[in-house]
Amino acid sequence: MTTENTEFDQELDDVTLENNANGEQLIVEELSVEEQLAQDLAKEKDKFLRLFAEFENYKKRTSKERIDLFKTANQEVLLAMLPVLDDFDRATVEINKSEDENLKKGVELIYEKLKSTLVSKGLEQVEVRAGDAFNADFAEAITQIPAPSDKLKGKIVDVIEKGYKLGDKIIRFPKVVIGN
Repeated sequence: MTTENTEFDQELDDVTLENNANGEQLIVEELSVEEQLAQDLAKEKDKFLRLFAEFENYKKRTSKERIDLFKTANQEVLLAMLPVLDDFDRATVEINKSEDENLKKGVELIYEKLKSTLVSKGLEQVEVRAGDAFNADFAEAITQIPAPSDKLKGKIVDVIEKGYKLGDKIIRFPKVVIGN
């Protein structure tokens, strides 16, 4: 039995002694069971913390996406209603030329009710007027015409179609004519 133990110890010594590049002998230390368990525990703790942080980031990201989805959920319906709103704008201009006061009041009431309903759903008009400086981030230039005055060069001459936004996102850019 002692011969076997000494042979085993000799094999261990041979395994633990290695030659490095300079020919020196290095002793490779073997870890005790407690040290090995401590390292394994540290690795598992690190994995757990990373997984936990990843999960927290996932929760934050999905809640932000959900809030954004709720903000823009009505976008398609509101986009479909914008031509109706435009038609009401054109109709009120023509009806105001009429002599019938009851017709004017009736159409204005319906128009205001439609506008207030759309505003309550988050629709806002993008404010762009003739004479404002043209900004491609907030308006779409349809055409350029010679500016009626030097003051209007590079500025908005006319607003062809109103623009609207839902929250902070522009869902339809105003269509404008700029002077050059």
